[in-house]
Amino acid sequence: MFAGIDEVDWASMEHAYGPADDVPAMLRGLASADPAVREAALDGMYGAVHHQGDVYACTLACIPFLFELVVDPGVQDRGSIVELLTSIGGIDLDGDDEDEIDEDEIEGAANYAMAATAVTAGAGVFFELMADEDPGARLSAPLALATLHSHPVRVLALLRERLPVEPAEEVRLALVEAAGRIALRHRSLAGPVADWLTRLAGEGFPPGLRLAALAQLARCAPDALPGDVVRVVTGLLRQLRSVPVRRAGTAPAVDAQAGPAEAVAAVDAHSEAAGTGEPPVEERAAPVTLVGQLRALSEEGTSGRTAPWTADLLRTLHVGLDDRVAERTALLTDQLRSPDHQQRIDALRMSSGLIRAWRGSYEELVRLVGEQLATPEPRLAETAAHVLEELFGLAAPAADALAARVVADPGAWIQDWPSGPPGLGSAVKALARLGDARAVPALAAALERPEVPHDVGFAIDCMGTAAAPLTALLRRRLGEVRLHEGAYDQASPLLAGLTALRADEAMPEVLRVLRGAPEYRGEWLRTAALRALGSFGPAAHGAVPELRVLLRRPGNTSATEVAEALWAVDGDADAVLPVLIEGLQAERVHERRSAVNALGRLGTRAAVTAPRLRALLGHEELWLRVDAAIALWDVSGRAEESVPVLLAAWEKNRHVRVRVAECLARTGVAGAGSDVAHVLRAELASVRRHNAMDGGYGSHDTYEDEKLLALCRQALLGSTGKGPTT
Repeated sequence: MFAGIDEVDWASMEHAYGPADDVPAMLRGLASADPAVREAALDGMYGAVHHQGDVYACTLACIPFLFELVVDPGVQDRGSIVELLTSIGGIDLDGDDEDEIDEDEIEGAANYAMAATAVTAGAGVFFELMADEDPGARLSAPLALATLHSHPVRVLALLRERLPVEPAEEVRLALVEAAGRIALRHRSLAGPVADWLTRLAGEGFPPGLRLAALAQLARCAPDALPGDVVRVVTGLLRQLRSVPVRRAGTAPAVDAQAGPAEAVAAVDAHSEAAGTGEPPVEERAAPVTLVGQLRALSEEGTSGRTAPWTADLLRTLHVGLDDRVAERTALLTDQLRSPDHQQRIDALRMSSGLIRAWRGSYEELVRLVGEQLATPEPRLAETAAHVLEELFGLAAPAADALAARVVADPGAWIQDWPSGPPGLGSAVKALARLGDARAVPALAAALERPEVPHDVGFAIDCMGTAAAPLTALLRRRLGEVRLHEGAYDQASPLLAGLTALRADEAMPEVLRVLRGAPEYRGEWLRTAALRALGSFGPAAHGAVPELRVLLRRPGNTSATEVAEALWAVDGDADAVLPVLIEGLQAERVHERRSAVNALGRLGTRAAVTAPRLRALLGHEELWLRVDAAIALWDVSGRAEESVPVLLAAWEKNRHVRVRVAECLARTGVAGAGSDVAHVLRAELASVRRHNAMDGGYGSHDTYEDEKLLALCRQALLGSTGKGPTT
């Protein structure tokens, strides 16, 4: 084994962390008899040689040696090596990707192409693994073939041939998944694959296999799903819950004359009594590698479960069902009623993903999420609280459950972290984000802590006037802040809370901070104090002399922030206009945006700045163009120049839509033209959230999208006097 490995000039190549001269040791480590050494080697391969999916010259040089490991029956954990090869060779660059490649990426793209060619050329060895004695190798081989082999018809035939005789249930599910992958990669085979999956989803096959077939149908041929798919899936889940936990064993020979359903059922029946042919769990030391930690987490989540792969199948099914929100909601509602705590945890996570990406009617689903807060199982209750935390107003059906949870568990009001400031617990945040006064005692307790949680101010902002009883406590704590280097971290959540409450009685405490802000983060602290004064409006008139002095000599304080505060308190446009006009020339875009937005708030009092704002409509920075268009509309009272800019930005960058809709809801669309109403109605008609992303999300995504919907309705209502029809 490894003939010629030492002749490769590894030192001349690099991986993610430097010279690749350590790669031979990793390859030899993959063949070690010691599980810890194998794990460390695999971790190194993913962490350095194939870092985040990258393919380097040393990755290409590894491919022949990885194939040597795969075909040697004496090597353990060969399934992991098959998965590594599949990842290295399975990256597709379609025409669109190739068009977007710049000069710096040409070498990387060439490496991907060479890796795909090299692994595909050797993919024939995976055929032999389909009947290997090692269940791990059999588990990885089907997806490798479906991804890499150049003769998908032959692969599909082998999958169908292998299914009736495969003893390991998890491998049978992999065979079905591989068929779905073939259908997605080779659309000419989608029909035959769908026909086979439809038969497997029918009566007579084991429930796990039927569920796997339905999941793959949802991915590759959703129109072939049964009309009552939710009823079928929930019935299969109930059957799976009744199956006892299995132990490893050997499957019997299958009658060659039996039909596919009878053959699979015979193997499955034996597995229930004697096992699935899977190896016993190997005793391992506590993992120290990332690969080991991920494996341990997976094993912890599946330990003792009757069908641990059910969650993966359901996730696949939900992805395939895509925008069929009502069916997905009904399925999750059933999942949340499962007697299995882990299945309910899985359902909570899937519910979060559904609500985050798709618009729909979720009242009953959210109520069931709230019911999980009362469970004695801590992971289940914590997961439910985290889901509700991100729903903001959509969490209303769970308000009473949240309030009960907050009262029952004061220890969870604050979340302390190993590093960084403390934060509010999920249940408290969720309740506060509903504006529910029952969160006040928890927020008061948070304000009494020596280190105030960093997100208290945001929570108070959500509470609105319901948080007014906290004003005196906020004032006291702000007055206790020592104006030294740590002042910003201590004072900013308190100033945010007072700003949200417009608590003008706190002007003495705010002025103390403004006057005594230290040098370290002093500009940030003064900005927070100025915004508090601005929120107080004319009630802070006593601060006007100080603001005027600061406007003339701002030092390292933002002159625009001072001008905004003075305008909000005193309304003196003549005093602030020169400062804001100067701000339009700032070098940094965010400073120019601040000046633009401040001018917009002056309205027609800033009409003289219209030519300057008009000049910014063609700026290369989209957000500045949008701000300038809105401000121009505000200072001129005319929409015709601004609307085309706003609509173009709406189409170009979905994240700007809330900002544009805020303008339209405030000004109305009656004078903006029919194009605006068409865009707003199209947004309301979309079932996909405007900011939904594949593979990522933000904690405020649902809130932002629901806000967008409300603004669209408000803008249309204001233009016609009637509500939108959509």
